[in-house]
Amino acid sequence: MTDTPDANAAAVLPPFVDAEWLRDHLDQVVLADVRWQLQGPSGREEYEAGHIPGAVFVDLDVDLADITTPDRGRHPLPSPEAFAAAMGALGIGDGDAVVAYDAAGGIFAARLAWMLRAVGHRAAVLDGGLPAWGGPLHDGPGPARAPATFTAVPWPPQAMASIDEVAAAMGPDSACVLIDARAPERYRGESEPVDPRAGHIPGAVNAPCMAHLGPDGRLLPADALRAQFAAAGVTHADGAIAYCGSGVNACHGLLVMEHAGLGRGRLFPGSWSAWSNQPDRPAAPLPPPAS
Repeated sequence: MTDTPDANAAAVLPPFVDAEWLRDHLDQVVLADVRWQLQGPSGREEYEAGHIPGAVFVDLDVDLADITTPDRGRHPLPSPEAFAAAMGALGIGDGDAVVAYDAAGGIFAARLAWMLRAVGHRAAVLDGGLPAWGGPLHDGPGPARAPATFTAVPWPPQAMASIDEVAAAMGPDSACVLIDARAPERYRGESEPVDPRAGHIPGAVNAPCMAHLGPDGRLLPADALRAQFAAAGVTHADGAIAYCGSGVNACHGLLVMEHAGLGRGRLFPGSWSAWSNQPDRPAAPLPPPAS
């Protein structure tokens, strides 16, 4: 069962809460629907077809990312001012606690929760997402919350790593561990449906975000999660730098590490989408020689 905060209130939120806790604290949190997928119906279409009552829709591409550029990747972090404006327009203010969910085990909702937690706000992911809710859904455009004051706070440098810091972490004497949260076939370079090159950053270990979930879409027990990370060479988040395709799913891995008691690692926001767009950055495994 997912660890949950003290039942008194949402004053302190761990990275994940379960549906039972959410039902008991609906009046104390802002619910955020962060559904997203690469292909198929948009997150907003799915939201309007049915969402948890009271939830606002958060557009990952618009509210949680800046414009795509090759050097910054497909989902670069927005400026603190843009993020604050987006949250305020959604009715999320400085004093609000947020519980984010999606329909994919939290791997997209974690982007919002990580961003909020990084700048000192109370935020969590609903473990198991929409399927775990088990209650009635509302359709339509959803509630219109009154605009709120959300103060812009600079992204803390201790929460993220630059592309040059990632490059330095490839060295054999580095104390950092690079964690690739993508699917194994993308890590191995067997498949690359989005980015310009296949493979992974040399020296990175693979800890796929989907492997942290059981068949029901909920997190595995904390001891099993710790064992997964230990098998990948990660016994503490100190020095860990997580990346994925565009800096979204890696946020889930970072929150899972925190949930498992390993502490807080750092995010490489540009991730593989930024790294693979720079030809001088090496990739592993190397492509086969031309015949």
